[in-house]
Formats: sequence, C-alpha cells, structure tokens
Amino acid sequence: MNSDVPDIQRLSRTEIEQYQFQRLRDMLAEILPRNRFWGARLAASAIDRDALRSPADLLRLPLTTKADLLADQQANPPYGTNLTYDRAAYSRMHQTSGTTGTPLRWLDTPASWNGLLQSWQQLFRLMGLRKDDRLLFAFSFGPFLGFWAGFEGANCLGNLCLAGGGLSSAARLTLLLENQATIVCCTPTYALRLAEVASEQQIDLRNSPVRAILVAGEPGGNIPATRERIEKLWGARVVDHWGMTELGPLAIATESQPGGLTMLETECIVEIIDPATGRPVPAGEEGELVVTNLGRWGSPLIRYRTGDRVRGQSSPQAPLLFLPGGILGRTDEMLTIRGNNLYPSALEDVIRGSPNVAEFRIELRTVKAMQHVKIEIEPVPGTSRADALQVASGIAESIKSRWHFSAEVVPVESGALPRFETKAKRFHRVD
Repeated sequence: MNSDVPDIQRLSRTEIEQYQFQRLRDMLAEILPRNRFWGARLAASAIDRDALRSPADLLRLPLTTKADLLADQQANPPYGTNLTYDRAAYSRMHQTSGTTGTPLRWLDTPASWNGLLQSWQQLFRLMGLRKDDRLLFAFSFGPFLGFWAGFEGANCLGNLCLAGGGLSSAARLTLLLENQATIVCCTPTYALRLAEVASEQQIDLRNSPVRAILVAGEPGGNIPATRERIEKLWGARVVDHWGMTELGPLAIATESQPGGLTMLETECIVEIIDPATGRPVPAGEEGELVVTNLGRWGSPLIRYRTGDRVRGQSSPQAPLLFLPGGILGRTDEMLTIRGNNLYPSALEDVIRGSPNVAEFRIELRTVKAMQHVKIEIEPVPGTSRADALQVASGIAESIKSRWHFSAEVVPVESGALPRFETKAKRFHRVD
C-alpha cells in the first residue's frame, strides 16, 4: 500500500486528481482478485478496471449503500464478504453506533489501520495542532472507531493524549484541569454537557487551558448557534470534524477555512450527487455526499452513499473540496412542513439561539393529515415558569417568522430531558 503521502496543502487540483486516480487503480488491482464483495459488484457491472482513466470514469462504477453492506453481513455473518484478505490478516474490529439501524462491523488490517492514523495526522495538522497540545478524549471508549483512531493518531504525532473513558463528567473535568489539557475531543452535545457540569461545580472553563474543542458525531460544530454557545462557554475555538466508521476520518475545519469542512482528498474521492437521480449536482448546489476511500484496502468502499447533505466548492487558491456549513443534514431526516424543506439542525440553530435553553427534544407527528412539530425545551436551572414560557414563545415566534409554520414549543422541568455523551437523539418521528 502506498504510504508516500504528499503535502496536501501544496497540490493543485490537477495533481490531486492524478494522485487520487493512481491510488484508485492501485487499490482495484489489489482487491479485485481477492475481495468477493467488490469482485461480484464490478463483474455484474461489466466494468474493466483498465478503463478507469479519469474522474468521469468513476461514474461508471455502481453506487454503494449501507443497506448493501448490511445485507452482505447478514447473509455472511459476522463480517460479510468485503474482506480482501484472510480473516487472520485483520487486527482491529470496530462498528457503527447503530443510531440509524443495525450496526455495521468493520475489520482493519494493520496496514489499513496505519492509513487511518496517517489520515488523522494530516487532519490534526490542518486544524493547527501544536507540539505542546494535550488532548482529552472525553468518551467512553467502545467499538466506535473515531475514539481510537483520533487518540492513536495524535499519539503518533507525539502529543500527550488523555483517555476519559469510564469516568463521570465531573472526573473528566478534574482530569482536564489537573493535566492542563488544551484540546477537548467530544460530541457538540457533550461539550455543552461538560460546560453544564462545570457551572454546577463553579469551574470557570473560560479561564482553563483549553484553546480548542474538536467535535464530531453530530452536525453541531457547524450549526452557528450551537458553535457560538460552545465557544462562549469554553472561551475556545470549535473545530468540526467528519468521518464514518466504515470510511475513516476524512474532513476537518481548518485554520485557514473555518465555517465548514475541508475534505482530505489524498485519502478519498468525493462526489456530490442528486439523491433522487444519482447524477452529479452543479458546483455549489446541495446534494448527497458520496465517498470512495483509497487507503483502506482490507475493507474498501467505492462510491459509498453517506446519506449526508452538503454543498461543495473549490478554487485555484484552495483546491481541496470545501463544504460550506459542513454537514447540512441527513437525507433521511429532511422535514417537509407547510411547503418548507428543512433539517432538524436548522431548528437546532433557532433553539440554541436562546441562551436560556439547556436541552431540547423535537417530535414530528401527523395531526389531521398535516405534519406537526412539537419542541420540548428544558430551561437552564433557576429559570422561573414565567420566563420559561417566554423563552418557549420566543422560539415559536422565530420559527414562524423564518418558515411560516407554527410549532408547539413546550417548556419542561429542569432535568427532565436526557443528556448524551456520544451521538444525541433529539429528533423523533412519532406516528
């Protein structure tokens, strides 16, 4: 496997595409004689590997969905047939969170795992990691890939890494302060939860050594109100990150281009398609993110439909694909209410715009053949009932002003809504 990673910030667009397609051809040469899953898919499409000579040729390969992978793993338990080598060659097993269904299991060889760590090292450099940074990983380390890869990637760069698994929120704050951590890695939701616990313990996070919060797992890092809330509470910059267990770490908010995600295009080929037709969308238009990973030969993915909605842009001055606003929403979570197409993240931006909301939950149900949105808000401790009702009324008015429909916004008692450490589940369809 090619381990000669070029300086990604010095490549032109043409050089990026040349590098990508050489890696793609090398990968196909390795996997097609061995990998049953991809051998069957490409044979059924009657595609000759040697015919792949340009980015446009990639469109001839079939799109791949999570349903395809799940069906394969269910038919060939426990890991499916997307394995290029004998099972004894694999040394790592991770799995998806299962928040949208049955978890996927994913195996990696030592070489593939090393490629993921190299990806993280590139991402850390793009975000501006310093030699003296100390990183606290505020997660309970389980089979989810992101915790392990990020921790080991930073460790490979020589940075001190603090594992926060198995600790309470209060204990993690103690670990942070005693070790003078400068970067905290967690979900956006948990960054807010840690700030809530810090306030209860009268800890002033704004005067802590933390200079950056690296967030992932949810779109909150690029939701303006959520990002601003975290930055205000911590006195630190929020850095958004994107990746998937089945694809690896592939995007980050860089120092030079905040307000979105920069794709790590030495490690993947990116497409943005119309989810209805499967065809590429014009530059700058919203579509579904499709990714081909290039360095994970033990369990590769080709033209994988992520289900994430994005917009893309690049320029001669910034040739790497940039996603303004990061992940805009999920294709399976788009709401159509009174003629408005919007995502739960858009509602979160309005709700988080109120500094008096500690937590919230959104329910969508059908009432008399019409879509009805109910939002439960939990005020910050000490908020009076009258003030809570006023906060709820203000959020309802903002939603009506922006989208011209009425949402039912209801305050609940303090502590009534669940707290989340990893991916939050705040949006529920009730039918």
